[in-house]
Formats: sequence, C-alpha cells, structure tokens
Amino acid sequence: MILLDGKSVAAARREALKPRVESFKSKVGRAPHLSVVLVGDDPASRVYVRNKEKACHNTGIDSKVYNLPADISQEALDQQIEILNADTTVDGILVQLPVPKHLSVESIMKKIKPEKDADGLTYMNSGFLLAGNAIVKPCTPLGIMRILEHYKINVEGMKAVVVGRSQIVGKPMTLLLSDANATVTMCHSKTKDLKSYTLNADIVVVAAGKRRFLGRGDFKAGSVVIDVGMHGSGAGELCGDVRFEELLDVAAAITPVPGGVGPMTICSLLENTVQLAELRAINYQK
Repeated sequence: MILLDGKSVAAARREALKPRVESFKSKVGRAPHLSVVLVGDDPASRVYVRNKEKACHNTGIDSKVYNLPADISQEALDQQIEILNADTTVDGILVQLPVPKHLSVESIMKKIKPEKDADGLTYMNSGFLLAGNAIVKPCTPLGIMRILEHYKINVEGMKAVVVGRSQIVGKPMTLLLSDANATVTMCHSKTKDLKSYTLNADIVVVAAGKRRFLGRGDFKAGSVVIDVGMHGSGAGELCGDVRFEELLDVAAAITPVPGGVGPMTICSLLENTVQLAELRAINYQK
C-alpha cells in the first residue's frame, strides 16, 4: 500500500517554485503578492489562512490578510474586492470560504477579476476549465492531480468515482479526471446505492463532507482512495471522510488525514498566484 504523502509532495513543489519567485522578483522588482480576505472568526478558516500565510512566507511570496467583521455588508465586502482588483501590486485574490450566510458567494465570484483569481473558482475561470483552457485550476482538485502525478498513478482508462459535487472540489475534480482520460462518475447525496459505484471504481475521490463516511466495505481491493475530508473531534484529533485504518490492507494507495490533500491545496494556491503574477507581468509589458 502506498501512502500518498501530500505533505512531502507539497514541500518538494514549493522548493521547485522558489526559482520562479526569484526570477519574477528580479524582473519586476517585487515578489508575487496574494491578498486573502477573511470574514468573521471561524476557527477552521483562521487555521487555514494562517497556514497559507506561512507557506507564502516560506516560498518568498508576499501576502496580506484582510480581517473583516462577520457582520460586514455585501456592499462593503464587494468594495474591498474592488480595491484589490484595482491594486496593481496584487496578483492573486482569495476570499476564504465559507463566508457568513448573509453574504453571497455568487457576488464574490463575480467580483474577483479572473486574472487575479488565485483559487480558480470565479465563474469565468470555471468556464475556461470546462472548455479545457483554464488559466488556473481550482486548488484542491489540482493538488490531487499533482499527487497522482508525483506517485506515477496514471488515471487514463481508469474507472473513477467522485463523491461530492461542490463547485470547489467535486465538479472541477470530475473535469480534471476526465481531461486525464479517466471514465468518471460523479456521485452525491441523492445517489442511490452509492456503494455500487465506489466498489467498482479504480480510483475514488471522497469529498462528501461527512466524518468517517466510507470504510472497508465501500472500496474494492487495489483501488486508489483520495480523502478530501477534514474534520475535528472533541479530542482535537483530525479525520477525513474515510475510515483510514480500515483501508490499510485494501487500498493500493491512499491519502492520509492530515497530511494528504490539505498541504497540496495550499501548494496549488501558491503555484496559481505565481502563474497569475507571471501572466500579468507579460500582459503589462505588451
């Protein structure tokens, strides 16, 4: 069984990214810059943002976090995004999700300029992805594909199942696997007899958002299991959507939680930021 160690893959990719960051600095006179907008005091979001800040710093990327109150109006949030859109020193913008329920994710996705969309989730960039011509790709699905690439797991011809259909993971994951020539089925909360799909899959990406949702009896021997879930417990321990310990003698390869998909999501964010910075610099020179 191969442990798909996203932490080590992310560390290697960050090291490989540093020369691009230094090259950008020497040509443009500043580092690539990521602005992160954090609304409210959600503890998990604060941890994610802190980890992103640390990763930026360690890679030489500038970052700034805008901490906004939970009761901020949609108009005020939109104005903050517009300020970042207009700032020529800002290469990437990320609004940390989820946001408080009174705010519109749709409005946020419309406001962020596609050329500054570090998360790859704006509607225009989603359209480019669907057309097979993405400028940047959503961070978690991209990170998963990088893990598979690193461990030389070729999904071409595989039967793939994606459990979950969110805009952040499920839908773009389905597209990226399909672009890599897997035959993909997307399952969700309304799917009848989910087990009949996962048991027949060569690779399963589980992004159900349900703690320890699937286990030994849900996967065939020799399958590749990617666990996107991240859940805490009263003891402070983290677990995923999959009962990891049940699959150690079943799966051919599996991501751990923590240390699997999470570090690669952040790594993809850094790579997207540098990619956007380079593209903006090229377009500016023209």
